[in-house]
Amino acid sequence: MAVVFVLAATAASAPTLTFKFKTIDFPAEPATDIFAVNNAGVMVGSYQDGGGVFHGFIRKAGKSTTIDHPGGLVTVCYDINSKLAIVGYYENSNAVFQGFLYQGKVFTDIPGPQGSTSSRAYGINDQGNVVGEYKDSAGNMHGFLWNGTSYTTLDVPGAVASIARGINKKGTITMAWWASDNLTQSSLYNGKKYVTINVPGATQTSVWHINTQGDVVYWWIDSVGTFHGALRHFGKYYKFDDPNGIDTFGDGINDHRVIVGSYQSNPSNSDGFKATY
Repeated sequence: MAVVFVLAATAASAPTLTFKFKTIDFPAEPATDIFAVNNAGVMVGSYQDGGGVFHGFIRKAGKSTTIDHPGGLVTVCYDINSKLAIVGYYENSNAVFQGFLYQGKVFTDIPGPQGSTSSRAYGINDQGNVVGEYKDSAGNMHGFLWNGTSYTTLDVPGAVASIARGINKKGTITMAWWASDNLTQSSLYNGKKYVTINVPGATQTSVWHINTQGDVVYWWIDSVGTFHGALRHFGKYYKFDDPNGIDTFGDGINDHRVIVGSYQSNPSNSDGFKATY
């Protein structure tokens, strides 16, 4: 059942947006998280089975199909572009996280720059550029950009750890990062400059994907530790919560005013959602 939820932006001069939510779960499984949606409405994410194992999946034309890396103990799909190229990560037999690209039923590892000890791929644009995170030999976390042949390390100035989460057609990258206080913050990177885009009033802000127009979606934490979703739309911030959830996590966004994510109806269960605005 779709539920309409109306929220005004943080800025008083901004127009009101109406968020309409619909729950979307992987059939017959206890937990679902939807991380991305492309412009054709195809979604990817992960679900947890009854044994507690995470699997990736794609949802196309209303049908959900499992995507599991053949060498993976777990698989998570984080983003999909218009060419149905999917990125994510799997955990290998050595309990090491390994980023991947999945296209045409073929998996290609994205291990990170030379010397990386683990990696995760979070975002891919229509040009095939991939962003994510890797750990170096000292255990430090860095963001990366991979153009198909080479890597560029992305570190937010002043951060003790950085993650590149999303990338749009224009090459703008969303970054989540931690300062010495260990609180999550968020920035945009245009290839030259990092700009902080934390949700106003949040104690912690974690940005996820970005669309062509530069709209971004987040989850953020309030002063009592509750998780909420947020949208930065034309520079204005709009906070939202799935009416069915205790906590809400915004993850994916496309160019047609569609957001995807998940909510928790109880501490041990998650459900996916699709929201229009």
